[in-house]
Amino acid sequence: MPPFSQNIQTACQLAQERYAALGVDVEHALKTLSQIPISLHCWQGDDVGGFENFGGTLGGGLAVTGNYPGKARTPDELRADLNKALSLIPGKHRLNLHAFYGEFGGKKVDRDAIEPKYFKNWIAWAKQNGLGLDFNPTCFSHPKSADGCTLSHPDKGIRKFWIEHCIRSREIGAAMGQALGKTCVTNVWIPDGMKDTPADRVAPRARLAESLDAVFKKQIPAKLNLDAVEPKLFGIGSESYVVGSHEFHLGYAISRKKLLTLDAGHYHPTEGIADKISSVLQYMPEILLHVSRGVRWDSDHVVVLNDDLLAIAREIAANGFEKRVHIGLDYFDASINRVAAWTIGTRNMIRALLIALLESPLIRSAEAAGDFTTRLALQEEARTLPFGAVWDYYCEQQNVPVGDAWLADVKSYEKDVLSKR
Repeated sequence: MPPFSQNIQTACQLAQERYAALGVDVEHALKTLSQIPISLHCWQGDDVGGFENFGGTLGGGLAVTGNYPGKARTPDELRADLNKALSLIPGKHRLNLHAFYGEFGGKKVDRDAIEPKYFKNWIAWAKQNGLGLDFNPTCFSHPKSADGCTLSHPDKGIRKFWIEHCIRSREIGAAMGQALGKTCVTNVWIPDGMKDTPADRVAPRARLAESLDAVFKKQIPAKLNLDAVEPKLFGIGSESYVVGSHEFHLGYAISRKKLLTLDAGHYHPTEGIADKISSVLQYMPEILLHVSRGVRWDSDHVVVLNDDLLAIAREIAANGFEKRVHIGLDYFDASINRVAAWTIGTRNMIRALLIALLESPLIRSAEAAGDFTTRLALQEEARTLPFGAVWDYYCEQQNVPVGDAWLADVKSYEKDVLSKR
C-alpha cells in the first residue's frame, strides 16, 4: 500500500476513535452516504444552451456569466465531460436533463412534439454507467416564451403549446424510469411573471392552476415518474410578480399530491431553505431540492461548503430524510472550467452530507434533556472534529482522487480535450 494511502487510513482510524467517543459510527455514516445520489445538472456543461435546432435565446430570468473555453457543443462532448466529472466524484449518482438537450438529428422538432426517442442516447449512456435520469420541460429560450409567459399566458393557444410540451416531458420521464429501473423526477419550472406591478394577480394564477391540472391529468405510476413543481421569488424580467410563487406551488403540491421543489436561490437573499425541509415534509411524503448558491440574488454560483449548505445537509441527515428528499444541483458558471464546477459543487454537497451524518447523537440528547448549554458547546466543538480525514478515506474507498488531486486531472483534460474545441 502506498505511503499516502497508509497515512489516510491511519488518520481515518484516529478520527473514528474520536467520533466513537461521541457515539458516532463512522462506518455506518459512510455506508449511508454511499447510498445518497446527487442529481448533476447537465446545463452546467454548455451554459444552458441545449441541442435543439429551433431558435430562441436564453431568457426567462436566466443569465450565464463568462466565456471560459471548452464549452460542450454536442451531446457526445457533454457526455464526455460528464464522464470526466463523475470519475472525480465519490459515489453513484444521477443526471438531470432539460428537454432541449434531446438529439433531434438536425431536424426542427418543436417542443410540443418531443418524444422519448430523442433521448435514447442519454438513456443508453445512463444505463451503461448505472445512473438514474431526471427530467425538466424547458419553458424558456423559445419564441413562444419570449414575453416571459407560458402556462399562465392569456393566449389559450400558447398555453396549449406549453401544456403539450409538459405532458410530453412527463412521458419522457416515465420512459426513462422504465428503461433504467430508477424513478425519474420530472420538475416543472416556468418563468411566468411581470417586470412591473401587475393590476391582476389572480387571473394568471388561476390559468396556471388550470394548465398544471391539464399537464398532470394522465396518471403515471410513481415507480416510473414523480412530478415536482418549482416556485420562485423573482427573476430577471419578473422582479415585481411571479405567478408560480412559493405559496402558490406549496398549496398546489399539497392539494394535488406533487413534490415541491425547494431551490436554494429562489428565496429572499437572507432566507435559507434548510428550515423549510422539515416544515413541508410534515404534509408531503417527498420533496425535490435544487441546491445552488445565490449571491445577493438567484445568481446560481457554484455550491461551496458554507453554512447554508451545511444546514441543508443536516436537516436531511439528522432527520433521516435521505429517502424522502431528492437532491439535485442547479448552478451554471461559465467563468471557470465547467468540469471543475461540477466537481467542486458535487463534492461539496457530498462532503456536507458526510459532516451531517457524523453529528454526535449527544447533541440531540442534550436538547431533549433541556440542557441547551451542552447542546451549544457540542455543536461548536463539532466544527473542528476531523471530518476531513474521514472524507479523504471515503474518496479513496470510492476510487476517486483525494484532496485537490482531482484538479490535476481536470487540468490535463482541459489541455488534451477542452482546449481543442
